[in-house]
Amino acid sequence: MNTGKKKVAITQASRETAPILVKRALNRALLERQLLLRRVNLPPLAAIEHLVGMQAQAPNPPYFGLWARLEGFRQEELSCLIEERKAVRIAMMRSTIHLVSARDCLELRPLVQSVHDRGFNGSYGKSLADIDEQALAAAGRALVEAKPMTFSEIGKRLSEEWPDRNPDALAAAIRTLVPLVQVPPRGLWGQSGQASHTSSEQWLGSSLTSEPRLELMIKRYLSAFGPASVKDMQAWSGLTKLREVFEKIRPDLICFRDEQGNELFDLPEAPRPDPDIATPPRFLGEFDNILLSHADRTRIIDDTYRNRVFTKNGIIRSVILVDGFVSGIWSLKRGSGTAILTIEPFMKLSSQVQEELVVEGAKLLKFAAGDDPTHEIQFIT
Repeated sequence: MNTGKKKVAITQASRETAPILVKRALNRALLERQLLLRRVNLPPLAAIEHLVGMQAQAPNPPYFGLWARLEGFRQEELSCLIEERKAVRIAMMRSTIHLVSARDCLELRPLVQSVHDRGFNGSYGKSLADIDEQALAAAGRALVEAKPMTFSEIGKRLSEEWPDRNPDALAAAIRTLVPLVQVPPRGLWGQSGQASHTSSEQWLGSSLTSEPRLELMIKRYLSAFGPASVKDMQAWSGLTKLREVFEKIRPDLICFRDEQGNELFDLPEAPRPDPDIATPPRFLGEFDNILLSHADRTRIIDDTYRNRVFTKNGIIRSVILVDGFVSGIWSLKRGSGTAILTIEPFMKLSSQVQEELVVEGAKLLKFAAGDDPTHEIQFIT
């Protein structure tokens, strides 16, 4: 008896009979896990860990992201976490800057090393093909651990030892080979400055884990973004060839299908709310991970609107959610004591939805521009 073939046949049958989750069901599950069905009472650090980090290419978006998710969140709570080295800004998933807890920095950064390697090789690999990587990494680490440096400073200093190399390539190599965190005041609310870097080991006083657990990372991703496919996990992380790992932990997971027949994995006890549950309007900041963490993003944004949110120069605009889906963009302008919140819907909104957005928008203005005596909300149609 060929038990291998029988097992494959049973597995295939289970996939074909797995329950179907419609788009609205996936949307509500995502909102619940992203803490957006209702604001929750969680410490900011716990929320950051639950979300498996927050994309942070610009300093302020994580503040808006936590404000939209947490009851009574104040900017100083996150600023203190960064100053106290409990949360850090570091290139992580997709080789983009994320705000993560110190613990997740040490646990997750080794798991995405291949993503960083691939990105570097695609951009600069040829120009540094024959360089001694160990010597370069040691030199770069010594520089940033002696004094936090910008990438420009790193490249300039390394050019003294490798004068025939592109300084930008040298700095990018250190970003790849050494886990670099951005040090304050970068990332603090209301403060500005260039991004200066040191090693995570120097900043946190601990080494990266020597036994990273990809299986745990997958389960945490599903907890924050599931139900999801293998391709979804790969889109969020930047990793490839994850099918084998999913198969390894399949006994720990349950399976669904989307309306296109794609297999979706999930944690058995994860929340999957009623698809018709009401959702409040929400204002999300730039680069919010809810828009970036699936190969199929239609559970949160219609393909019709993607070009209005995802710009050609790589900016992911601040969006409004209405009935759980991206329904417009927003911007905030401050000057001369006046803060103006501009809302640009993608479709005609009912008077009730507009009123709800005004109420939520007033809270946003108080949070982001409380020092300004005058607040205005404008709709662009």
